Amino acid sequence: MIKLIIFDFDGTLGDTRRNIVTTMQMTITELGLSGRSDDECASKIGLPLDGCFEALYPDESKETIMQCADAYRRIFQENLLTMKPQVFPKVIETLSALKEKGYTLTIASSRWHKSLSELTHDLEIADYISYLVGADDVEKAKPNPEPVLKTISATGFDASQTLVVGDMNVDILMGLNAGAKTCGVTYGNGTRRELEDAGADYIIDSFDKLIGILKTDEQ
Repeated sequence: MIKLIIFDFDGTLGDTRRNIVTTMQMTITELGLSGRSDDECASKIGLPLDGCFEALYPDESKETIMQCADAYRRIFQENLLTMKPQVFPKVIETLSALKEKGYTLTIASSRWHKSLSELTHDLEIADYISYLVGADDVEKAKPNPEPVLKTISATGFDASQTLVVGDMNVDILMGLNAGAKTCGVTYGNGTRRELEDAGADYIIDSFDKLIGILKTDEQ
């Protein structure tokens, strides 16, 4: 029976696509790199920052990639003053209901821990979340299972009691690689086909549909 739920953040709980893509484009301009489309940028959401820019610019030096990551973090924080991300519909109500039912709710994100913590407070979901894992809390990023295994260890559950929820194939693969159940969401940055191909156990089109999946698990 599921007792622990590990959520991705960007594209799953928080609607941050505009913030991320705009910041990536501003970073690319600042560093003087060749242009990339918004869709190309969005397709890399879910990867750690260095991995994101490495995927966009595989021929650039490690130094340039690190400069991109540093610039991105600075610009993202500056943009938060004028571009406020929002939670997706039904997120707060569903998190509240799940916590009331006794589920332990956590987040494993490719975002740095400090940024993740700040955003959960800004979006008023921090009170529902028991544990956070950011990119700088682990040595190996998604789709490696380390973020899930670290969360399981910290919360005292095991993989058979765990559900990983995310919008990208790396989220699903991370969960499966840890031996957990997985649920893909189609309203984020990945496609239904990508989630299916990754092997998601469940796929939902609205966050509140998660409650129905968990009711089935209880039976």
